[in-house]
Amino acid sequence: MAPLDATRLDSVLSRIDLRDRDLTTRELLGIVPRADVDVAHALAIVQPILDDVRSRGAQALRAYGERFDGVTPEHLRVPADRIEAAVATQDDAVLDGLREAISRVRTFHEATVPPPVSVDVAPGATVSQRWIPVGRVGLYVPGGLAVYPSSVVMNVVAAQAAGVQSIAVATPPQKAFGGEPHPTILAACALLGVDEVYAVGGAQAIGMLAYGVDGLCDPVDVITGPGNVYVAAAKRAVNGVVGIDSEAGPTEIAIIADDSADPDFVAADLLSQAEHDPMAGSVLITDSEDLADAVEEALGRRTDATKHLARTKEALTGRQSAVILTANIEQSIQVADAYGAEHLEIHTRDAAAVAERITSAGAIFVGPYSPVPLGDYLAGSNHVLPTGGTARFASGLGTHSFLKAVSTIHYTADALAEVGDKVVALANAEDLPAHGEAIQARIQR
Repeated sequence: MAPLDATRLDSVLSRIDLRDRDLTTRELLGIVPRADVDVAHALAIVQPILDDVRSRGAQALRAYGERFDGVTPEHLRVPADRIEAAVATQDDAVLDGLREAISRVRTFHEATVPPPVSVDVAPGATVSQRWIPVGRVGLYVPGGLAVYPSSVVMNVVAAQAAGVQSIAVATPPQKAFGGEPHPTILAACALLGVDEVYAVGGAQAIGMLAYGVDGLCDPVDVITGPGNVYVAAAKRAVNGVVGIDSEAGPTEIAIIADDSADPDFVAADLLSQAEHDPMAGSVLITDSEDLADAVEEALGRRTDATKHLARTKEALTGRQSAVILTANIEQSIQVADAYGAEHLEIHTRDAAAVAERITSAGAIFVGPYSPVPLGDYLAGSNHVLPTGGTARFASGLGTHSFLKAVSTIHYTADALAEVGDKVVALANAEDLPAHGEAIQARIQR
C-alpha cells in the first residue's frame, strides 16, 4: 500500500487523505490517529507502589503524598466537617451548576437500572434474573491539570442510582489547600451526601481502595473513575482483586462533519477536548475539504486566544489529532466506527439518521447544539467513557458498572422429570456421568 498523505499544516492539524482509498476496518485501525500510551511500562512503575501500600498502609500513603503531590495531608481521611464546610467556599453559580448536574444525571441513571426478569421456560420451570448492587465501591477523581467535580457527580450518582450503600472517594491532596483535596471536589461530595473522602491520589489510592488499610479504609468491591496512565496501570494490576470499569486513556473527540456544518462550532469543540491534556485527541472526519480549511482557520484563531495554549497546541499537533478527509458520508461512518471515539459529534445533514448508523462510540452527540462539554457536565449522560478505541467493545460508566446479574432457577419435580433424560444424555456426552446420576437420583425415586 502506498504511504498516506499525512502532511503537517502550518495552522494546527495534520491531514490524512483517504478519499481515493478503499480500506478495510483492519487497515483503518492502523491508520486512525492515536495517543502513544504505554500502560505496560507504567505497570512496572506502579506495582512496587501497590505492594508498598499493601504492606505499610497509611505510612506508605503519607510518603507517596509527599513524593508525588508535594504535601503530607494532616488527615488521610478528610474530616466530615471539612467536607461540609467546603460548600460555603463555592460560588453560588458553581453550586447551582452542580445541583442541576446531579439532578439530570440522577434522573437518567435511575431510569437505566435494569428490571428483574422472570421467565417460565416450561410448565413448572422458572428462571429469574435480578440485579444486585455491589456492597462497596471506590471512586477515583483525578486532580492533575484540572479540577473535576463533574467526575464526582458522574461516579457517585451512577453508584447511588444502582443502590450501592458504601461509597468511598479518593482524590489527590492539594498543596495549595494544606493537603486537603480541592474544595470544589469536597463541595460536590457534600452535595451528594458522601462523607468518606480520602486525600490520596495516584496508584497509591488504587492500592488503598483495592487492598484496604487497617484503621483507615476498608477494601472495596469495584473501583471506577478516570486518571492518568499510572492510575490506569494500577487498575489493571488490581483487576481481579476488585472489579474495575476500564483503563481510561487520554480523552478524545471525533467529529463527523459535512459541508453543512458550522466551522466555528466544530473548531470550538475540537479545542474544548484539546485543553484537557497534552495527549488529548481531536479528530475531524469530513468529506468536505472546504470545511476542513474553514475549521483549520477557525481553530487557529481560537487556539491563539485560548487560556491553556501550551498543552492545547501540544494536543492538536500531536500524532493523536488530525483531519481525516473522506470520499463521502459512508466512508466517514466507516472511519468513525474504526476509530471508536470516546466522544463522537455528528454535524451533518440529517445528523440523527447518521448517528443511528454508528456502532462504535462511547457517547454520540447529535447536531450543532449538543456539544461534548454539555455531556461533560449536565446533559444527564455519563462522561466516564471508553477511550483508545475500546468503544468498539466496551461501554461507558453507568448503573450496570455497579450491578451483578444473578440468576435464580426453580424447577418442580415434574418439570425436572420432563427434561431429565436429556440432561443425562448431555452429561454422558461430556463424560461427566455423576452429573447425570444427580438427575437420576431425583427422577427415579
